[in-house]
Amino acid sequence: MGEGLFSPLHILLIVGIALLLFGPSKFAALGKGLGEGIRNFRSAMKEGEQGPDKKT
Repeated sequence: MGEGLFSPLHILLIVGIALLLFGPSKFAALGKGLGEGIRNFRSAMKEGEQGPDKKT
């Protein structure tokens, strides 16, 4: 079996417990919010890379 804190079995167990605690609807909303946050962070990082090249 895999060793360490984040072995596949541990991750599945954590996801299962979270699903039981929050229910499917809140779990889906949590995933959607996390995905949107990551997407916004990436777009902000890309804007930050392009910003210093432009002079106003």
